[in-house]
Amino acid sequence: MRHRSLLILTSVLATGALTLTACGSRSDDSKKGGDNSSGGSKTTVVIGVDAPLTGPNSATGLGIQYGVQIAVDDANAKNLVPGVTFKVKALDDKAQPATGQQNATALVQESDVIAAVGPLNSGVAQSMQQVFETANMVEISPSNTNPALTQGKDWASGTKTRPFKTYFRTATTDANQGNFAADYAVNTLKKKAAFVVDDKQTYGAGLAAIFQGKFKELGGKLAGTDHVNTGDTDYSALVTKIKNSHADMLYYGGQYDESELITKQLKAAGVNIPLMGGDGMYSDTYIKTAGKAAEGDLATSVGVPVDTLPAAKTFIDTYKSKGYPGDYGTYGGYSYDAATAIIKAVKTVMDANSGKLPSDARAKLVDAVQKTDFDGIAGHVAFDQYGDTTNKQLTVYQVKDGKWTAVKTGVYNG
Repeated sequence: MRHRSLLILTSVLATGALTLTACGSRSDDSKKGGDNSSGGSKTTVVIGVDAPLTGPNSATGLGIQYGVQIAVDDANAKNLVPGVTFKVKALDDKAQPATGQQNATALVQESDVIAAVGPLNSGVAQSMQQVFETANMVEISPSNTNPALTQGKDWASGTKTRPFKTYFRTATTDANQGNFAADYAVNTLKKKAAFVVDDKQTYGAGLAAIFQGKFKELGGKLAGTDHVNTGDTDYSALVTKIKNSHADMLYYGGQYDESELITKQLKAAGVNIPLMGGDGMYSDTYIKTAGKAAEGDLATSVGVPVDTLPAAKTFIDTYKSKGYPGDYGTYGGYSYDAATAIIKAVKTVMDANSGKLPSDARAKLVDAVQKTDFDGIAGHVAFDQYGDTTNKQLTVYQVKDGKWTAVKTGVYNG
């Protein structure tokens, strides 16, 4: 659905001076690396994270930030790129497209910034893509899911054109997620009348439209539709509409910040139907806020439960032991893999240039990332001709006994 982070490269000259002030921890700066640029200087590569770190969506945004942090720490500990020290710079876009664009613009103006990971939200991504494309700078999102970001505005009609060669993502698209959810609603839950609501944002409206179309195609009926504004807290009018529609389920396209309140007010009014949403709703924060009202609600999310993946065990243990805030379960693994793709691409570019970072590193990194091919902690990491992940796995989760529980995992082929 959404998301982003950013990679900044700086050089420490032999005298110890910085060409760009690095952010974050400066531990281990004194370790000597190989000769990675002319004059034998040591290279510091900073992967910055741009995501909502405060306010709406911050639980998942923080999960992205610290997913990248753990990848960077692992790369340094294992010396994955000899002579290079990786660091993290976290930027807060507050889930606002304008702020995301400002962040992207500031980063590309720095000649030492060579790549980006993120953002969280698809609407924010739309404001950033052209900025990075113009600068010929890689951008990898661990969470954007709107199909148009990679396949162009006419993707639904079958005409797919990649708008930006510099944009990639490790999360599968809503074309898969929305259809997967509708199939589960009709064929497993046996729901016949859905009321569909969205938050009018790029991600939420797009996902809701895909669900709605597939739900009707599979024989379900539309009980009604409506829209809400992000930041709303009083949903009494919406609850009345849903109650009068006699819907047997509510589908919500948007984030947990609104859906957690909608389900609480819906159940309080005696409308005991499940609320279902997408990965923007899949967060422990949803359950904590909605309380008992969340019981039985559902959400689809990209990939398979990270807790079930052997490759992710060390990542999860590290996240918990460090006491990092946020929810690692939604995009933490994909953020780790996105950062790792950049780290591996930096190594590829430098290996092809006698261990030195070339002057056209930004351009060369685009090609190196396109050829990404490795097993990550959240699944295989590779990109197709559109920059989309080749990992199409999805999971339906349901709140059972106060916890998200996986009830179906698979790939939608319908």
